[in-house]
Amino acid sequence: MASAAEQLAANLNFSAFAKATELKKRIWFTLGALVIFRLGTYIPVPGIDPVALEQIFQQQSQSMLGMFNMFSGGSLGRMTIFALSIMPYISAAIIMQLLTAVSPKLEQLKKEGEAGRQKINQYTRYGTVLLAAVQAYGISVGLEGMQAPTGASAVIDPGLFFRFTTVVTLTGGTIFLMWLGEQITQRGVGNGISLIIFSGIVANLPSAFASTLELGRTGALSTGIILFLLVMAVAVIAFIVFIERSQRRLIVQYPKRQVGNKMFGGEKSHLPIKLNSAGVIPLIFASSLLLMPLTVAGFSGQGGPDWLNTVTALLGRGQPLYLALYVAGIVFFAFFYTSIVFNPEDTAENLKKNGGFIPGIRPGKNTANYIHYILMRLTAVGAVYLALVAILPEILVAQYNVPFYFGGTSLLIVVSVTMDTVAQVHSHLLAHQYEGLIKKAKLKGSR
Repeated sequence: MASAAEQLAANLNFSAFAKATELKKRIWFTLGALVIFRLGTYIPVPGIDPVALEQIFQQQSQSMLGMFNMFSGGSLGRMTIFALSIMPYISAAIIMQLLTAVSPKLEQLKKEGEAGRQKINQYTRYGTVLLAAVQAYGISVGLEGMQAPTGASAVIDPGLFFRFTTVVTLTGGTIFLMWLGEQITQRGVGNGISLIIFSGIVANLPSAFASTLELGRTGALSTGIILFLLVMAVAVIAFIVFIERSQRRLIVQYPKRQVGNKMFGGEKSHLPIKLNSAGVIPLIFASSLLLMPLTVAGFSGQGGPDWLNTVTALLGRGQPLYLALYVAGIVFFAFFYTSIVFNPEDTAENLKKNGGFIPGIRPGKNTANYIHYILMRLTAVGAVYLALVAILPEILVAQYNVPFYFGGTSLLIVVSVTMDTVAQVHSHLLAHQYEGLIKKAKLKGSR
């Protein structure tokens, strides 16, 4: 027989959605915030020659600059106020999490609850401003040395004033996106930072798909390759959905206890552990750490020293060094982030307090060790899955020069963010259903 929660979930439909006023407000707020983000991707930085910049980025479309332009929703290619996107904030968050793991003072601050979390968030914001300013200055200097094939400079009037205005504009754009993402998380639906990255990727999908079909029409790509790309995209999406919904269920037994003349407890439950507990965070973190320095190097490499050009070439898309660093970053952050979001010691302690135990495993430290053993095995499989999804399309693009940017990383981000947002909408609908049942019960009780 279905439980009450399952019956409520089965009754969710459009009529239930129409009655959920609070959820509709959250969705409209989220859509409005994403529209503001998209409008900002078309406001250019002062002093840029758009024609020369477009010619430069056409040459760099298959490089790391082209990949970062995809994550920024085309802002980098148009050099708009959101050209840095949200990546400096993600880099600052990575640094703070690493410092929290090695610094006893920050670790103690993290354990102080909401006050400590707000303090760490404040440090992350300061780090975001610093990183954005440094990266913006590097990009402004690189832009002054970039020239289009026609010989035109990307900057109309290079100099100190251009660098100052570019640093202020790009840093301000990143700070605004950081604030906008936090507002979406608090007042909207879904994770704001992930939704900003998601909207930037999805916004360029129609034009990328149209350009791929145009190459097929002109004969640059065969029909077989285009069909293979479509089939591969569908297969990768199905594989991602299957893995993201996969979980290992550890059986938890609760002992029977007598209260008066009645027996309570004795039921079995389960502790679900996802195959990929870290979600899409390792990909975003690894991409952020690789893309931002390489973007600055890509700009500076146009007129920079030979060693910088060599480094930029070695870390190009599809190159062995780039793939090795990318995979290493994904694996590291998969284990690191999983250790943050899932603590076996706390889980074992909570089970012990509630009288639960895993059959065949002694409560306490043995249970924590067993959960940690299972978690590490699952995380290893999840890390391999993330690495394969991320690098296989990169290899295909590099080897066969296929101009189809919507690769494994982008697909994983889009699918994961979509599933997470839909799950949150579903949770809001369930909460609304429960509120309706409570109100009805109160009315009946008053009668």
